[in-house]
Amino acid sequence: MQRTHELFQQAQELIPGGVNSPVRAFKGVGGEPIFFERGEGPYVWDVDGKRYVDYVCSWGPLVAGHAEPDVLRRVQETAAKGLSFGAPVELEIEMARTLCRHVPSLEMVRLVNSGTEATMSALRLARAHTRRDKIVKFQGCYHGHVDALLVQAGSGALTLGVPGSPGIPQAVVAETLTLPYNDADAVEQCFDQHGSEIAAVIVEPVAGNMNCVPPVPGFLEKLREQCDRSGALLIFDEVMTGFRVGVQCAQGRFGITPDLTCLGKVIGGGMPVGAFGGRRDIMEGLAPVGGVYQAGTLSGNPVTMAAGLATLEKIAAPGAFERLEATTTQLVEGLQQRADAAGVKMTTNQCGSMFGLFFTDDAPVTRFEQVKACDLDAFNRFFHAMLEEGVYLAPAAFEAGFVSLAHDAQAIEETLAAAERAFARV
Repeated sequence: MQRTHELFQQAQELIPGGVNSPVRAFKGVGGEPIFFERGEGPYVWDVDGKRYVDYVCSWGPLVAGHAEPDVLRRVQETAAKGLSFGAPVELEIEMARTLCRHVPSLEMVRLVNSGTEATMSALRLARAHTRRDKIVKFQGCYHGHVDALLVQAGSGALTLGVPGSPGIPQAVVAETLTLPYNDADAVEQCFDQHGSEIAAVIVEPVAGNMNCVPPVPGFLEKLREQCDRSGALLIFDEVMTGFRVGVQCAQGRFGITPDLTCLGKVIGGGMPVGAFGGRRDIMEGLAPVGGVYQAGTLSGNPVTMAAGLATLEKIAAPGAFERLEATTTQLVEGLQQRADAAGVKMTTNQCGSMFGLFFTDDAPVTRFEQVKACDLDAFNRFFHAMLEEGVYLAPAAFEAGFVSLAHDAQAIEETLAAAERAFARV
C-alpha cells in the first residue's frame, strides 16, 4: 500500500482531509483510504496493483459494472462530438423520455448535475406549489448537503429543526420536522399537529444512508395517505434506489406513486447527474414556464446522457434485473450462512440490488435506533479483514452495499470464501 499511502499524504496537503467527499476518508473504519487506478466488471485495482471485488460500485451508479464496453463506446462516440454546449441536445429528450417511460410518477422531468441539486430544487418547487413552508424528513435519511435537509434528529417522535452542521443558520432549518423512519404513528401525529403547514414529505423509500433499511408494510402507504389528506406533496428521493431496487424504481416495486421524484447515480452511469420530476401541473411551475427558478450550465450534458442511457438499456433488458436481484440474494444469503456458522451476531437486509450488513442479533433491522446500536467495532474488524482478502465494502457501517450485473458466479464465490475467513477473525 506504499503508493496509496504516499498519495494520501500528498492529498492531505491540498484537499481538506485528503478527500473530496467525507466518507472516503475511512474515518468510520480507521486506517487510510485506498486510491484506485482502474476498474473492470466487478473488480477494481488500487494504485499498488491489488485487485478487489467491488461492492461500492461508485456508491451505486455502476449497475452495469466497471468500464462496461457498450457504455464506454457510447461515451467515447459522444465525447468525440463535443463535451458540452450549454444548449439543448437531442440526448436530453431521449433521457427524459426514457425516465418518463420507466418511472410511474414522471410526466415531466428536469435534468440537473447531482442528487443534492435534485432534492434542493424539488423542495423549492414543492414549497412554491403548495405555498407552505414546513418540510418533513426522517431520521437516518440523507438527501444531500442541502441546508434545510441537513438536520440532526433528536429524541422523541417529533424533532424541530436543529442544524446538523456548522454554517447552517437555525432559521434555515426551523421549518424542517424530523420523524423516526418507519414509524407510521409518528407521521400521523405530525400531520395532526402541522398538516396545514406542511409543503412536502421527503423520504428515501428504501433508506440507504443508514445502511439498507427497507420500509415496513404500511409506512409508505401512510405517507401517501397523509399527504393526500393535507394537500402536502410526497417526494421520493430515489437518487439511490432509482433503478437499483427495480426497473420502475422503489415506487414501482412498492406500488406508491409520489408527486415528485428525485433521481441520480444510475441514470448517469458513473458520470455526475441528477434529475427531478413528477406531475405536469407541478413541474410547469419551473422557469421558464413558471416562476420557480432553477438553472445549471452543465445540466443534461451529452456525455452524461450517453453514459446513463447505455446503462439504463442494460438494466431494462429482459431478465436483467431479475438476474441482478438473484445474484444479490445469493451474496446476502451466503454471507448470513457464513456468519451464523462462525457464531458472529450479524443480520442482513436486501432490496433489489442493495444490501446491508448489521452486526447485531436484533433482527429484523427496521429503525434508525437499531442501526445506531449495532456493534461498530465488529463491522470495522470485518471491513478490514475483507479488505485484506481482496473485497471492497463501503468504508462505513451506515452505508448500503451494491451488486452489479457484472458480478458473476466467480466474484460471488471469491467474496463468500473471503467472508468465511474474515468471520473467523471477527
